[in-house]
Amino acid sequence: MKVYYDNDASLDLLKQKKVAIIGYGSQGHAHALNLTESGINVVVAEVPGSEPWKAAEAAGLKVTTAEEASAQADVIMILLPDQIQKIVYEKSIAQNLKEGDTLVFAHGFNIHYKQIVPPSNVNVMMIAPKSPGHLVRRTFQQGDGVPCLIAIQNDYSGNTKELALSWAKGIGGTKAGVIETTFKDETETDLFGEQAVLCGGAADLVKAGFETLVEAGYPDELAYFECMHELKLIVDLFYEGGLSRMNYSVSDTAEYGGMTRGPRVITAETKKEMKKILTEVQDGSFAKEWIEENAKGAPNLKELRKINTEHPIEVVGKKLRDMMSYIIKKK
Repeated sequence: MKVYYDNDASLDLLKQKKVAIIGYGSQGHAHALNLTESGINVVVAEVPGSEPWKAAEAAGLKVTTAEEASAQADVIMILLPDQIQKIVYEKSIAQNLKEGDTLVFAHGFNIHYKQIVPPSNVNVMMIAPKSPGHLVRRTFQQGDGVPCLIAIQNDYSGNTKELALSWAKGIGGTKAGVIETTFKDETETDLFGEQAVLCGGAADLVKAGFETLVEAGYPDELAYFECMHELKLIVDLFYEGGLSRMNYSVSDTAEYGGMTRGPRVITAETKKEMKKILTEVQDGSFAKEWIEENAKGAPNLKELRKINTEHPIEVVGKKLRDMMSYIIKKK
């Protein structure tokens, strides 16, 4: 596996282009600001009069509609929620694509599952920072960067990989390292990780641990601290040095208890279910389900959000977090 760094990329190629960032959210603001400060000609597309439009203007960026931005630009990055990208692409972008233009994504969902099918005479590439947008921005301001993935779906112009590396350098990614992958692999590993571990498995493990303690008669507050609050301490250790760093840092009692009891929680049946989840990602059935969910107005998602918000761990958690002035409260 080759990793690309600063010396493997040049900003010159991207400096010859006009770049449109469609969407000024978490990733959009980071890409737009970092590229602008790297000397790239950037225009942001947002809904006129919206809060993101105002935020982009306040940051000193040129802001216009998606139609105008895509008509002006040579390189167009779509940084909108997966379920909105197809709508905006078909309404505001597709008719403005010119031969040799480049479409850019930070996640492969819409290309891999053929929700967006670009014409064959444009380049299609991905630059996917492996972090939330605020870290992409913060590390860039500190003179660093976050690791990025790049992928090339269509190389009509013959230099799309070089253009992707140029973009990655413009947002700071080549300082940390850039790895080449495919739209397929990025999409499938990303969805699986979110569902089985990061947003699904971890959240349900936390809730199950909390419920087990509370049902056994322990106070909600103790259950919250033990099963959710302290999880950040462990995840930070994972982040810094993997499982070994975590086991080195905790007590011998915690290390032994974790290694002997963890496999009783995450069993062969758990892994079997994980494989089913991966299959649903690979065969497109999850994508079909998600697309249909949004076509109906996302009723299941809204109900699940309500259930989660009303869970006792959220109720007691809000009360306890209000006691902690050092936690940055975000809406």
